Amino acid sequence: MLNILRSYHPYAFTAIFCWSLAYVFTRLALGHFSPLSLGFLRCLIASCILGAAGFRTGMKLPRREDLKYFAAAGAAGFFLYLGAFNQGSLTVTSATSSIIISSAPVITALLAVLFQGERVGMLQWAAFAVEFGGILILSLMKGAFTVNRGILWLLMAALVLSVYNLLQKGLTKRYSGLQTATYSIMAGTAMLAVFAPQSFLELASAPPSQLFNLAMLSVFSSAIAYVAWSKAFEKAGNTSSVSNYMFVTPLLSSLLGFLLAGELPDTATLIGGAVILSGLALFNLGRRHHNGG
Repeated sequence: MLNILRSYHPYAFTAIFCWSLAYVFTRLALGHFSPLSLGFLRCLIASCILGAAGFRTGMKLPRREDLKYFAAAGAAGFFLYLGAFNQGSLTVTSATSSIIISSAPVITALLAVLFQGERVGMLQWAAFAVEFGGILILSLMKGAFTVNRGILWLLMAALVLSVYNLLQKGLTKRYSGLQTATYSIMAGTAMLAVFAPQSFLELASAPPSQLFNLAMLSVFSSAIAYVAWSKAFEKAGNTSSVSNYMFVTPLLSSLLGFLLAGELPDTATLIGGAVILSGLALFNLGRRHHNGG
């Protein structure tokens, strides 16, 4: 049990599970909230939760020289990402959204090789191809992939999320996962605060069902997910080991559709899911081989 907790795997899976919920609840919340208002309120509530947790644990303030990195993480992971993701989700289905965002592990790996000097072995690149192939099976067999301008917003979201992944890996070398996530999301909230007046107007008129959607996004898809994600980077040896878990998101989204909405898994889910999981196993095999055991 202790060995599992020392590993990055449970933290990465927790984050991905919570983010899988976001695809459904974001689509529902956008029925009332505007994209940027939803982003601000989601971050504000998560910041309050994490700020309270940090206060109770005696969390120290970041060093002055690191403030620029937290500001960059806040801009990439929250201000830009949530704006682009919510805007794209207006015109793109939840299934398609999860597929496009799943390109982030490949982008992250490329950026890590270019800017952090990380090495990715041939088996790991092959695993990326296998996993992305599974996503294509999952989407094309379902006929879920639709082309519109929302896809451009989601591609931008995948790019800035990849930048966020690199920043998180760098910051978790000096700070805990809780510190890294808390100060990053607070920085993002401060930037999104320009949309506060409209956000509070929309919040005041929100029906109970929309308040529930907002709460799910704030607690699970923001506070818990981002702390777990940062904790995974804190535990992992390199960036791509953690970001690779993002390939599992479309599969989890389909499984959650079964659990929450009673949608039976179809052939596409079973075949695509098997391919994605085999790619994940291949990546971990490649990581052990690349690290010499």
